[in-house]
Amino acid sequence: MNKKKQQSEHTKEKIADASRLLFIKKGYNATSIGDIVKATGCSAGNIYYHFKSKEGLFLYLVEEWDNEWEEKWLTKEPLYYTTIDKLYGLAEHLVVEQLNHPLAKVIDEFFNNSEKVSDVQNRIEEMVKGYVDFNKQLLQRGIDQGELKDMDVTGIAIILDSLLYGLSQHTFSMKREDTLAAYRLAVDVFLHGVAK
Repeated sequence: MNKKKQQSEHTKEKIADASRLLFIKKGYNATSIGDIVKATGCSAGNIYYHFKSKEGLFLYLVEEWDNEWEEKWLTKEPLYYTTIDKLYGLAEHLVVEQLNHPLAKVIDEFFNNSEKVSDVQNRIEEMVKGYVDFNKQLLQRGIDQGELKDMDVTGIAIILDSLLYGLSQHTFSMKREDTLAAYRLAVDVFLHGVAK
């Protein structure tokens, strides 16, 4: 990598690191590009050059967290032998990562903000599709191995994603052990239903 490209990458990371701290401290809506300019010493033009918008910058941070989350999961995944064990492990991993990650509440604020330009909305839709695809792969392995019923894998992947996302909305103020119990129960219900 040439020196100019290295400097550009360094600037991009400097902006990302400073803005992450601002978003955590102030929230998404209360953090302005002006705040980021002050924190980084970079011009607004430089910020827009690297990220196009405040939304683009925040999505970059979310994508970094997603990549970090997936790397950690892929390290843990081999510890679980069956798809069913992996589902319980995945639920626990979600709890640990969501409870410990400082951007978790800010992400909710961002996703609940109704004003999004189309390229940001497209990136969000791609991220959600990635979550569903991740679930589809896991569930399809379970189907292929005879652990799960052969059914509409896309449908059950969407249901699993909706279940876990919805649960995350209800557990922010719960104690860690209560949150873990709620996620385990969610996997129980997902796997076995509630009918006798």
